[in-house]
Amino acid sequence: MQSKKKVLIVDDDELHLYTTKELLQNDLIEVTTHKNWLGVTNVVRNLQPDLVLLDINMPALSGDKLAAIIKPYCEAMKTPIVFHSSNDEDSLRDLAKTHGVRGYICKGNVGDLRSKVNQYLKLNA
Repeated sequence: MQSKKKVLIVDDDELHLYTTKELLQNDLIEVTTHKNWLGVTNVVRNLQPDLVLLDINMPALSGDKLAAIIKPYCEAMKTPIVFHSSNDEDSLRDLAKTHGVRGYICKGNVGDLRSKVNQYLKLNA
């Protein structure tokens, strides 16, 4: 039996954290949520997630800047960072390319979210 993949979601919106966790968590995926940028480095090091979903629009430290901080840890663990934001697709594509993260997922499309998370985790959909 395949062990559960671990997904870390970092977002300042509690409702979004809850709904995204409910949408993704299943027999193959264990979801951990974190509400802001404080302490994310420790969470990444301790949890060793298989995927990090990172919101862009957070107060104090935006997700693209946070990606630069956690990127060395994630690269060492071969953990992809994916932006997950309500920004428009062109903006997310540019930010992902500029900051060297694996990709992006636009908020709002449940099917797309599950499909892309499974692709990043290399799970059978």
